[in-house]
Amino acid sequence: MKFTLLAALLLTGITPALAADYRQNPFTLAYDGAITANVPGRVNIHQVKYDLNGIQIAANIYTPANYDPTKQYPAIVVAHPNGGVKEQVAGLYAQRLAEDGYITISADAAYQGASGGMPRNVDKPANRIEDIHGMADYLSQYPGVDAARIGLLGICGGGGYSLQAVQTDKRFKALATLSMFDSGLVRRNGFQDSELATVQQRLAQATQARIREVTTGEVSYSADATPSEAQIAKLPFALYRQGYEYYGKTHAHPNATFRYTTSSLLALMRFDAQSNMALINQPLLMMAGTKADSRYMTESAFKKATGTRNKELFLIDNATHIETYWVARYVDLVTNKLTTFFGSTL
Repeated sequence: MKFTLLAALLLTGITPALAADYRQNPFTLAYDGAITANVPGRVNIHQVKYDLNGIQIAANIYTPANYDPTKQYPAIVVAHPNGGVKEQVAGLYAQRLAEDGYITISADAAYQGASGGMPRNVDKPANRIEDIHGMADYLSQYPGVDAARIGLLGICGGGGYSLQAVQTDKRFKALATLSMFDSGLVRRNGFQDSELATVQQRLAQATQARIREVTTGEVSYSADATPSEAQIAKLPFALYRQGYEYYGKTHAHPNATFRYTTSSLLALMRFDAQSNMALINQPLLMMAGTKADSRYMTESAFKKATGTRNKELFLIDNATHIETYWVARYVDLVTNKLTTFFGSTL
């Protein structure tokens, strides 16, 4: 059975009071101001599918107002957060950038969301990086896209994987990250190094999970618990407390889930989003909230980006990690910054 955070909350009796109800949107978009219909002369959304290494990928393409496929437009790939789907914050910023004249794409990661791949919710860094390359493959051939002017925006976990993608994929002429999350660092050490003492224990569990997959076909999952509202309130990090609120209530989507196969930890825990940062020679903009408890990852990666002469650390005053996903004043601020950044680099 397909697990979702939203379904789990329903099963526990928590009623999702949705601020951006995907059920009210014909494209199941779960963000404020989302497109509800394709109207000539305005920003439109195009639901597409394409194959990536034998897996069908589900994506949304946003085209700017008065889009003319015979013209040439700059374009931007948007990589979604861990556990997120293209209909949430990635879609929000893809739409906002399309409103500023870009052709944009956001796709569900392979094995996740509406994309194919079995078992479900495999979460391996190599796959997520390949997803970004694959979006560039598809976008570069889309009518109207100027393949010489493609940028990349990575959000949360998508930001960490974007750091790795641009190191070798020079189709990306500029990279911006928002609330970057280093999945390898956190899966290995715990958030803010809170699980250092259990690294070897968790690796042993991941190893046993892989053995079971191979020998019995049984798939084990991590982050698969269904906490109560009281338990969520006691979580020590705002990222997790507000994350449950965002993904489970205000901006829930049935394809979004926190869970991942436990065997994925074998790849996740040896991954480092901040390795080889000197290979990034493209313009780099890294953004994080001043109150984000994940801010330390953005600041650390930014210092290691020694290969580019054009880089900026942009701190969003008073914002937490999750608030950059949806709070109107922060979304406006980020969008304006992205428009300036990509306008000067693409």
